[in-house]
Amino acid sequence: MSKTTEKADEIDAGIEKEIKEKRSGMRSFFRDLLNMHDGMMSYDEIDAMMQENTVIHGPNMWILMLAALIASIGLNLNSTAVIIGAMLISPLMSGIMTMGYSLAVRDLRLLRRAFIRFGTQVVISLVSSTIYFLITPLDAPTAEMIARTSPTIWDVLIALFGGIAGAIGNTREKKSNVIPGVAIATALMPPLCTAGYGLATAQASFFFGALYLFLINTLFISLSTMIVMLLLRVPYHRNLSEKQQKKINRVVAAITVIVAVPSVFFGASTVISSVMDKNISSFLSGEFVFSGTTVVQSSADKTAKTISVSLVGTPISDEVIAMLEQEMPKYGLDGYTLNVTQNKMIAPTDEENSDRITIALQENRIDELEQILAHCEDELNTLREENAELKEKVDYSALSEKAARIFTELHEVHCGVISDSEGEYTLLIGKTDKELSDSDIEHMKSWLSEETSGGRCEVLISLTEPETGEDSSEIAETAETAPAETVEAAN
Repeated sequence: MSKTTEKADEIDAGIEKEIKEKRSGMRSFFRDLLNMHDGMMSYDEIDAMMQENTVIHGPNMWILMLAALIASIGLNLNSTAVIIGAMLISPLMSGIMTMGYSLAVRDLRLLRRAFIRFGTQVVISLVSSTIYFLITPLDAPTAEMIARTSPTIWDVLIALFGGIAGAIGNTREKKSNVIPGVAIATALMPPLCTAGYGLATAQASFFFGALYLFLINTLFISLSTMIVMLLLRVPYHRNLSEKQQKKINRVVAAITVIVAVPSVFFGASTVISSVMDKNISSFLSGEFVFSGTTVVQSSADKTAKTISVSLVGTPISDEVIAMLEQEMPKYGLDGYTLNVTQNKMIAPTDEENSDRITIALQENRIDELEQILAHCEDELNTLREENAELKEKVDYSALSEKAARIFTELHEVHCGVISDSEGEYTLLIGKTDKELSDSDIEHMKSWLSEETSGGRCEVLISLTEPETGEDSSEIAETAETAPAETVEAAN
């Protein structure tokens, strides 16, 4: 064998070795990247944690009840921050994960104990929220409540993925922020409290809709926990027969399908409704582009498959309307009918027609502004009446005495109501032996305004010079002028 051949063989061997090392390194990289056992608690520690989750502790039940009340208040006030706080406080998650764990280790006794504890928690939460909504004077449903009555397939996916993340994070030696994040993403307490609202107000749609969302979250968090425990190869507690295990698997599969199917239907309805809204918007913006004609209002009834459009400006003919209906299938609006309402004004010129359109739109706007103005005038009259009542209730004699006690640098203090060309206002008159600063005067005016429930207030302070033995006269120095035409009341 020549030296050239030997050298070529050495190069090939080196290349082959390098390729094998790179392949081994890549496999090791991905193995480490997807390794779920890294940082995991021991099997005994996981089992001890799950066993503890089946024990009913009094403090936990109190915390649960308080979390239910906090969530109910947040739902009642439509406060997202308060609801999130209640979700972080609630201890419901641990029992749900234990049920999934018991299925993975084939321990039906543990499942029974976990279910009893979880059922107790559900009853406590429902009773607490129902009592709150029976007592509270705010009985109108809020957006936060309504949002939890129509679960969809996306709620199933959130519960599934959140449960997987929660199960992985809960079995780590070093705890992270995974569990609080899962508690927020997979809401358990808010739908349960919304069901309590449905019970308190006898509204079946709220009770069953919210309870269905709670059931989705509970079931799929439990199933995802079971999947994670199987992937972690947690040892079985009992070796069930093949027949018993198949029976359990069939029951779990049947419950999963029964719970998930309605959410798929609701999700499909949501998607279809969203697509139809987009198609209708595209149809209106793409076809109603007539010169001199403006769409002032549009609505769609998806159940009756009807689109109603109100136009202002140059009327369009029946032939054009028929042509618009023929264009509807291009936008995915097959089977829809078009109802067009338009004014009957006839414009001789384009410029005049444009003016008429503007006038028509402005008239609608003027009507709206007139209604707003009338409402504001009513509120203003109400405030004026309340202000007049407050003025009648003010005891200016007592107010003068109070001012003299507070502002000790003043003497001969008098308070009353006075009027000028600008209207009525409250006046404080007094004398002082020393010059007052502008801040002192402003402080007196602020105090007077507070004591008389707001409104215009003025302060008139005279500076009195001390007598020097000779004939002296008082020189009044005015810190704040307040021209007056008529004194109505002064003490």
